[in-house]
Amino acid sequence: MINYGLSDSNFVLCLPTIPGVVGCASSCEKHNSAGVWDYLDMATSSSPQRIGVVGYGHLGQYLVERILKDGAALGLTLGFVWNRNSEKLKGLVPDELILGELSSFASRRCDVIMEVCHPQIVKKFGFHFLSQSHFMVGSPSALADPDLNQKLRQVAQQHGMTLYVPSGALWGGQDIQRLNDSGALKALFIRMSKHPSCFRLTGDVLSDWTEEEGRRVLFRGSVAELCPLAPNNVNTMAAAAVAAGTLGFTGVQGEIVSDTALRDYHVVEVEVTGPGGFSVHTVRRNPAKLGAVTGSATYNSFWNSLLVCKGHGGRVYLC
Repeated sequence: MINYGLSDSNFVLCLPTIPGVVGCASSCEKHNSAGVWDYLDMATSSSPQRIGVVGYGHLGQYLVERILKDGAALGLTLGFVWNRNSEKLKGLVPDELILGELSSFASRRCDVIMEVCHPQIVKKFGFHFLSQSHFMVGSPSALADPDLNQKLRQVAQQHGMTLYVPSGALWGGQDIQRLNDSGALKALFIRMSKHPSCFRLTGDVLSDWTEEEGRRVLFRGSVAELCPLAPNNVNTMAAAAVAAGTLGFTGVQGEIVSDTALRDYHVVEVEVTGPGGFSVHTVRRNPAKLGAVTGSATYNSFWNSLLVCKGHGGRVYLC
């Protein structure tokens, strides 16, 4: 029987409060507030951080609007916005902030560049971004490519820049990372269940779905195998694979499930196994409209991740 609630016995991580997510204790609120106050201090003591946003889908639009609205008070300013179709930006983004050619990003001298569009952008521009700025990769499924993963880490180290991986819809990522770093992480499994309209899969795996079909397991295997199949849907799993570095993309196991009953939210289940019978099982319901790739609570999670991106040296950092 799946437990769709969180209890004290199976939930141990405190993260910043996210609307729509149950189970965050008061200490979470204090932690989140501390992060905001750190940014308020920074805003008064140094020049604002310039942020470049690559991608203007629903998530990109949300982040741009938040930076324009709240950024000044938090020490952030918008450096540029790029979208594959720049016409979409006109009237929504100030003309002087629209970047026509992504290859000219360096001219905007941004401190942090956020990619929130597609893994192909990470593959094509990730090295260039890291040579100039800290880089938050919103499509960490790209890191399932071991060569790309290794080269991005090398470039980050070479230039002293941080490759940030946002937690997104992953609940308990930092606890997973601590367990991994202590050598106690034995296994990690993640199941993501969504309405079929919310999946963007390569191939025709879901081409024949009907509203009456109910629940269907689409794929179960390593996250390394899942990422190319559903590059826009399994970024949560990719973030988990980064947190669980000793297991990595080939060791972390995942499952994607199509369920026509899930018309109002996505469900992310995480099962962590440690030594001596230790285990943690969390279930996260993320409100989402039909057809939405990203659940609504994940938007604020990305914003909170951005507030962490102040430079953590030449390495990969889960935020």
